[in-house]
Amino acid sequence: MEYRSYRDTDCRPSLLGLGCMRLPTLEPGGTAIDYARAGALVDEAVRGGITYFDVAYPYHGGGAEKFIGAALEKYPRESFYLATKMPLWKLETQEDMEQVFNEQLANCRVDYFDFYLCHAVDAERFEKIRRIGAFEFLARKKAEGKIRRLGFSFHDKPAVLRAICAAYPWDFAQLQLNYLDWTVQRAREQYEILQEYGLPCIVMEPVRGGALASLCPEAEAVLKAKAPGRSIASWAIRFAASLPGVLVVLSGMSSEEQLADNLAAMSPFQPLTKSEQNALTRAVRIDRRAQRIPCTGCRYCMPCPFGVDIPGLFKAYNRCAAAKSTGRFLKESGDIPAAARPAACRACGKCARVCPQHIGIPEEMAKLRALEEKLREK
Repeated sequence: MEYRSYRDTDCRPSLLGLGCMRLPTLEPGGTAIDYARAGALVDEAVRGGITYFDVAYPYHGGGAEKFIGAALEKYPRESFYLATKMPLWKLETQEDMEQVFNEQLANCRVDYFDFYLCHAVDAERFEKIRRIGAFEFLARKKAEGKIRRLGFSFHDKPAVLRAICAAYPWDFAQLQLNYLDWTVQRAREQYEILQEYGLPCIVMEPVRGGALASLCPEAEAVLKAKAPGRSIASWAIRFAASLPGVLVVLSGMSSEEQLADNLAAMSPFQPLTKSEQNALTRAVRIDRRAQRIPCTGCRYCMPCPFGVDIPGLFKAYNRCAAAKSTGRFLKESGDIPAAARPAACRACGKCARVCPQHIGIPEEMAKLRALEEKLREK
């Protein structure tokens, strides 16, 4: 495992971090964490050299912080780095922030957070940070020793990121960065802004919620020809880790197989060569023709007030699109009950307002409903 120094200090987290948004669950598609399997995953991660663990207040229906607190309690506090995030959407006053912050410390069974973030900041939440004095509140917690490094996770345009970086003396930032979003969501510009401000970058969604773990057959063939022994997902992990300004690459691993594959990609870590970069560029160009829905499976849109399984339907469609076989949509989504299918959507727009990818979810659901109706007529 490679360990990178935070601003030339003795803080040296593992290059690969365990994201706790997609832990093993008791039921497929559920939020209740399977403590036995997830605990074993954390233990295996520690044995593999992972020292950075990223969680947040709403993950797994609010249960992820309590889980990671229990899972890490047996390890010496100085042996790992713990990151969690302030749920800005829940807060309006200093009292709110105090209550939630103390709750998070109790949930995680710690006295301080190594990395603490304002969660999912965009233009609207940046204004809220200013309005409720969130940075000033967290700066006081940092002065008290309850936060070691203060940053934010980001979902918006580069101009908004520049304004946020200029407004306060942040210690780091977390970006959605992968080889697809490098251009599609202007992640390259965002990364370069962090470099300009001297802010270490934590990478989230390097495999885009699993979407980059499999590509269309033609794109996969390009990568397999270049590196037959490497998984498709490993290309995404190595792309993010090859950037010199990156401190940690987070991966939301939900199985022992995913963990083993990611550890293999990082132990020892080998940056992408120029030849591999060229192969990846060709593969991306081919795969983009599949026109998949840019969903990462983050589940911020859930629960839908009308019961639609938004991430499940998008995942099924994207599998079909990658294989150039949208005619298989009914089969691929066959485990989703009728009450949770596209026809249940009422286009209320609640989901679209909270989607970090800014997907027009009601419009996509209308397309899937039309596709279903067409396929059922055959």
